[in-house]
Amino acid sequence: MSAYPDAEFLTSANKRSQFVPDDGREVAFAGRSNAGKSSAINAILGRRGLARTSKTPGRTQLVNFFSLGEGLRVTDLPGYGFARVPEAVRRHWGELMDDYFHHRQSLAGLFIVMDARRPLTEFDQGMLGWARAAGCPVHLLLTKADKLSRGAGAATLLAVRREVGDAASAQLFSALKNTGLDEARLVLDRFLGLRNGV
Repeated sequence: MSAYPDAEFLTSANKRSQFVPDDGREVAFAGRSNAGKSSAINAILGRRGLARTSKTPGRTQLVNFFSLGEGLRVTDLPGYGFARVPEAVRRHWGELMDDYFHHRQSLAGLFIVMDARRPLTEFDQGMLGWARAAGCPVHLLLTKADKLSRGAGAATLLAVRREVGDAASAQLFSALKNTGLDEARLVLDRFLGLRNGV
């Protein structure tokens, strides 16, 4: 059974005027194009295939909105930093994200998805900056944790937590092994203002 049974795709937006109405509460997911963002969204929401996954990094080139019911949404932001795309497309992604973070009043939280083997890249730091400017709480999802030994994973998590301090919470996660799934759902629920997330 899905953790969020009402989850459904709403629309994709290529510019601010195409965003869904700015009401309720919305949690965004952002990350490098090869960090496993779509797989993480599908695992957390318990809906296989809801967010598009691809072996070709960078397939998410639009802001994708998903309804969770009752005025609650998740957004899948464009992947960044790895996809082989024209510079004009990268520039448009930056403008789209800038519009999103500066004008989205319903934004209640941000998950930054990053490969646990390569955390806190320059692009991830930029995303943290966007969230900070928007006054948005952040949770770091260190994905592909199954690729690390238990000791290496723990050391990476500790190092990331030390580096970001109070700017974000962080956890290890694996969509393949369902590592950290309950923790991630608790954070999502808290951002969405759901009772069981408090």
